[in-house]
Amino acid sequence: MFKDKTVVIGVSGGIAVYKTLDVISRLKKLGVNVNVIMTKSATEFVTPLSFQSLSQNYVVCDMFEDPKTWDVEHISLAKKAAVFLIAPATANVIGKMANGIADDMLTTTVMATKAKVLIAPAMNTNMYENPVVQRNINTLKELGYNFVEPESGRLACGDIGRGKLATPETIVDEVVKLLSTKQDLKGKSIIITAGPTMESIDPVRFISNRSSGKMGYAIASQAINRGADVTLISGPTNLTPPQNLKKLVRIESAKDMYDAVIENFDENQVIIKSAAVADYKPKDYSDKKIKKSNDDLSIELDRNKDIAYEIGKIKKDKILVGFAAETNDLIENAKGKVQKKNLDFIVANDLTKEGAGFGVDTNIVKIIDKQGNITEYPKMKKEEVANVILDKITMLLKR
Repeated sequence: MFKDKTVVIGVSGGIAVYKTLDVISRLKKLGVNVNVIMTKSATEFVTPLSFQSLSQNYVVCDMFEDPKTWDVEHISLAKKAAVFLIAPATANVIGKMANGIADDMLTTTVMATKAKVLIAPAMNTNMYENPVVQRNINTLKELGYNFVEPESGRLACGDIGRGKLATPETIVDEVVKLLSTKQDLKGKSIIITAGPTMESIDPVRFISNRSSGKMGYAIASQAINRGADVTLISGPTNLTPPQNLKKLVRIESAKDMYDAVIENFDENQVIIKSAAVADYKPKDYSDKKIKKSNDDLSIELDRNKDIAYEIGKIKKDKILVGFAAETNDLIENAKGKVQKKNLDFIVANDLTKEGAGFGVDTNIVKIIDKQGNITEYPKMKKEEVANVILDKITMLLKR
């Protein structure tokens, strides 16, 4: 099934190492070519010979051992990988990856790969729940790394809790999903706007909104997975941009975002306007902090340019996707935006629904096209919503 695919498996030191042998066996039965990299600690649990016998490829353990080929080892393996699996992944390896440390063959190779990376943690419950470990895991997730979550049960140390390596069946299922990911956007160039804008009142204060940027970043990550060249234009967020962006443009104000979209417009085929852009800005900016007084303060506001509307006037054969976050009259408002802004379709969500507002990891959307057709979706993870949007864009690109 996957005879032309290579999975590189990084094995770090932990009692769960033996389960990775079963993972390799299952992948080989699917026709996958498997290469293994072991950390020094991993070799204390299972010998490299065991992995070599099952993978039918030599196992790399030491950065400085005599090379088996004339290729630069870590670069060669990094390029070969369609998926890079780390199982088991210890707290140590996860921490190194999250902080850009590459001091052995495993961390050096994963740093050099552009393949999809799948991480299967395994460790003591207290270690797994440690805030530092969770921060590192979240950092990697935000960067676009994939995880197979550990299971709960009795651990090797005798503790009961979460931290067991996922079953070989589960890990292989996740690898297969990644190997099967469509590359239907390969060669396509996409602008994605994300996050809020900030409109300054004075050096201290500004007008903004509650957008976290999670939806736009999820679209960017999934578009990259599907082969697209992505330019992400991002307002201020706390998110880590996904790996392998073509370009990241950080902006602050609505004018900054408009200028960035126009600057990158010609070289892109698709524009996805998922950012929450401020409709208004202060008419006058004070270069000194406005001091408190006994009187009320009035701030006069001017309209910002409607970026989607301006792009809609010049888009020609490009695909333009808008977003509508509403608290009332969702369908009516969204349909009006499709026509006014010359959108190919709009993604509408009701902010009053639980799981569909700002800052959460899920969304509940309706997609409305220019013919007025409405497709409703249940609550899904934002990554799933992203793929729904990209599926629709792929269909439009085939016209």
